[in-house]
Amino acid sequence: MIQMKAVYLTKRAGAESLISGEIPLPNPGAGQILVRVHATAIMPAEIQWTPTFQTRSGGPRSFPIVLGHEFSGAVADAGPNVSGFQVGEEVFGLNDWFTNGAQAEYCVVDEISVARKPKSLNHTAATVVPISALTAWQGLFEKANLQRGQRVLIHGAAGSVGMFAVQLARWRGARVIATASSGNLDFVRALGADQVIDYRKTRFENVICDVEVVFDPVGGETLDRSWNVLRPGGTVVTVATGSGQSSESRVRDAFMIVRADGSQLAQIARMIDAGELRVILEQTFELAEAREAYARAGQGGLRGKVALRVVE
Repeated sequence: MIQMKAVYLTKRAGAESLISGEIPLPNPGAGQILVRVHATAIMPAEIQWTPTFQTRSGGPRSFPIVLGHEFSGAVADAGPNVSGFQVGEEVFGLNDWFTNGAQAEYCVVDEISVARKPKSLNHTAATVVPISALTAWQGLFEKANLQRGQRVLIHGAAGSVGMFAVQLARWRGARVIATASSGNLDFVRALGADQVIDYRKTRFENVICDVEVVFDPVGGETLDRSWNVLRPGGTVVTVATGSGQSSESRVRDAFMIVRADGSQLAQIARMIDAGELRVILEQTFELAEAREAYARAGQGGLRGKVALRVVE
């Protein structure tokens, strides 16, 4: 059996238990491609997600478990019924939460979940795009149906999801109000926000009201206070971990989980190459430094994500 390098878990535990070693190379099935991973991104909350340790039917997943579901790389092989990609093409995307991820030399992904990598980005920059950009896209345009001229409040606007939300809302023609810390106010303005509120100095509900959309990657008290600034008939969208299990029906209704979508990723890639979307990469680690990468990502206060370089 052919082996590949990977970092993985052999028990239900946190990132401090990641092991560097070799595991069997996966094989693509019908409609799937095998990607030679060049880089993958760190998502600290993944350790708490149900699909990390459970199957789709609710049983336990088998070990070893590989984390990291967004990636950038090149097509290495294709299963039956794949027609849209050729071996050697550079792609980026997001693979199934219930399968092994991309913190390895290779990963398997459905063809419909990938797109051609933006030409203007290297692999480490491209790998931090899929989850964050798709989350912002689907939250603003699908769940909230944000329209030109509407007012949208975006929390955590300097974070990995928030920064895409600001840029996409501006691209749509909305008036963007954002919250950020004092050190990020100018940064968020440069992304396209019309108004930026320092959340440590000013309670946002004291200075704004009657917004059509609130986009919330933060949760907790921030989400609780957000209902007060919404106009009648307005929409709150939250992607904060744990909101889906809230005792409040309005919070559960507002919650969304990102899904892989190759056609949306292709549009996002075109926008990046056209200079309409900026991508911020906080820091890059080598694959064998995965534990250190998770520690850095967990510190918070980052602009953009942390990436793992798998191939030089």
